[in-house]
Parts: sequence; structure tokens; C-alpha cells
Amino acid sequence: MQIVPVDVSSTLKTLLDELKETCLDTLKLINQLEIEHLSEEQLEEILGELSVSAMHLGMHADFVNEEIDKMD
Repeated sequence: MQIVPVDVSSTLKTLLDELKETCLDTLKLINQLEIEHLSEEQLEEILGELSVSAMHLGMHADFVNEEIDKMD
């Protein structure tokens, strides 16, 4: 399902797709934290991946904002 207007640049469409994927990955990791009886090792692994995912979210959001600013 395409939710991006047709008149948006292909660069912005790509950036939004990447942001969407990163958001979904982050949500999966957050949901994993709700699993009962995680071992300390599992928790550390999830939190490490969540940290990287959060950093990627910030980067993708910055790129999207820059591209949107170009449209103004």
C-alpha cells in the first residue's frame, strides 16, 4: 500500500520507506522487551539492538526532514 503522494520525490519516497522499516524493527524490539523471563543475555542483546535502532531512527528522521525542507 502506497501512502506517499505521487508528487513527492523518489528520494523522499525511499527515505520514508527506510524510516518505516526502521520504525517497524524498533517496535519489534520494544515488543521483545515485554517477553517474560528474559535471560540477562537476551535482555542485553535486545537493548543493544534497540540502541542501534534508535540511533538509526534519528538518522533517518534527519534525512527525511532535510528532504522535506528542500521541497519548501
